[in-house]
Amino acid sequence: MKTRSRFDKLAKMASVLTGRPVTFLLAVGVVLVWGITGPLFKFSDTWQLVINTGTTIVTFLMVFLIQNTQNRDTLAIQLKLDELIRAMKGAHTAVLDVEELSDEELDLIMKHYRHLAAEARMELRRGRSDIDSPEVESLKELQEAVEPEEIAQANVTHSG
Repeated sequence: MKTRSRFDKLAKMASVLTGRPVTFLLAVGVVLVWGITGPLFKFSDTWQLVINTGTTIVTFLMVFLIQNTQNRDTLAIQLKLDELIRAMKGAHTAVLDVEELSDEELDLIMKHYRHLAAEARMELRRGRSDIDSPEVESLKELQEAVEPEEIAQANVTHSG
């Protein structure tokens, strides 16, 4: 397996360090020291500029580190969910890359799942079991609409 880049390692380390209570307390301490030194510097423009510049730089850099961490976490969660779907007998493997579908296709699938949920709640109200694996019609339609070209492209992506 390929090792992580230096940026990935830095982002991971920064997310771990900045998420700790001691780091928050350190930031509070910096703000308190800055506030206490206000009278010493006569609340000058330079005194205000120090905190403004410092917080702007930290915020700017943290946006990228946080986004990197969120992207990695989201991808890891997605892969784990995909593996659970793939491994479950009776699961619809067409949802493995559902995040790649258009908004219209996602809405259609969501309507079918909402319909299934409503039917399951009705069954529960009637005192029946809601344990079942009914077909999701929009997924069958998507599976039938898969182009051979799309399958070939997926094979190229996974083999290379």
